[in-house]
Amino acid sequence: MKFNDALSGLALLALSVAILFDIRTFPDFPGQKVGPGAFPGLLAVLLAGCAIALIWRGWRDRAEQGVVAVGAWLHSPRHVLNFCVAVGGLLFYIVASEKLGFLICGTVILLALFLALRVKPLLAVPLSIVFPIVIHLIFYKTLRVPLPWGVLPVLW
Repeated sequence: MKFNDALSGLALLALSVAILFDIRTFPDFPGQKVGPGAFPGLLAVLLAGCAIALIWRGWRDRAEQGVVAVGAWLHSPRHVLNFCVAVGGLLFYIVASEKLGFLICGTVILLALFLALRVKPLLAVPLSIVFPIVIHLIFYKTLRVPLPWGVLPVLW
């Protein structure tokens, strides 16, 4: 499914305006001309410029492009299933990660994705177990970003 560029541009323009509105609340650092909102503000202005270009292009091509074009993949049950598994995995993580934890949710999501993408179960199961552990170690030890433990501390 492809949306007209003008619609995408409007969404990006709204996002850039929201960012510019939000960075006004960032505190200033005494003695510095560049505060914490400078870099996000610059990116928001660049994003707004790209959004305006998209809106212009979408408006110019609206007759031949239409508002929404349905992609050929929507007629393929396999591709629709893969899309639903990916979106379902994200929703499952949002809902269950605090209760179950990153390691359990990551394992379940990866296993579902691997099986939907027709990875052999003999390979999918160990990869689904190892990858979340590696990702958790990278976030926890290297980046010092705590991921939710869920029920695992209770089990230890």
